[in-house]
Amino acid sequence: MTERCGVPTTIEVFSDFVCPFCYLVEQPLADAVEGRDVRIAWRPFELRPEPTPTLRPGGDYLQSTWQEVVYPMAERMGVPIVLPRVSPQPYSRLAFEGFAYAEEHGLGQRYTERIFRAFFVQQRDIGRPEVLTDIAAELGLDAEDFYAALNSGRYAQTHQQALRRARELEITTVPTLLVEGRRLEGVPSVEALHRLLNETVALR
Repeated sequence: MTERCGVPTTIEVFSDFVCPFCYLVEQPLADAVEGRDVRIAWRPFELRPEPTPTLRPGGDYLQSTWQEVVYPMAERMGVPIVLPRVSPQPYSRLAFEGFAYAEEHGLGQRYTERIFRAFFVQQRDIGRPEVLTDIAAELGLDAEDFYAALNSGRYAQTHQQALRRARELEITTVPTLLVEGRRLEGVPSVEALHRLLNETVALR
């Protein structure tokens, strides 16, 4: 279905790089936008900003959540995923500052995909600037400049502005998807996404 007026519809996806459901939402998103004039725009949201303690993979909460919810959902979707052994889990601030750099260079989508896979498939510590720089280099970004940007906090203000917008929109859980003011929380089905997009286009 072609979106009206030649103006692409934008799905804003508020997510955290350490949230497995934000990784799993990639597949229904990709399926729902196929063949449509729709743009996916990833937006930062930190579930546990510094200095809030992050979770440990050996703890009861993560163990039960993954065994009872994450793994069954991923199996149904056919998506490979593992509970990363990085302990405690990394803060996502630096990864998001790296996202701001990648976004500025037109690679925000690819960077997001790569960071999720680095953490939830390869179990890499995405809180370390060296790991983030390796990923940036794999995407063709200037590794030296990227590393310098992380160390200097060049994109810290950009990231904080994004977090302020999330608070203004009253985002409290991830993933949260916004389409022209209409929202879905959690991992929606492809059918739910289609309905949301169709309703949005119909109201234009």
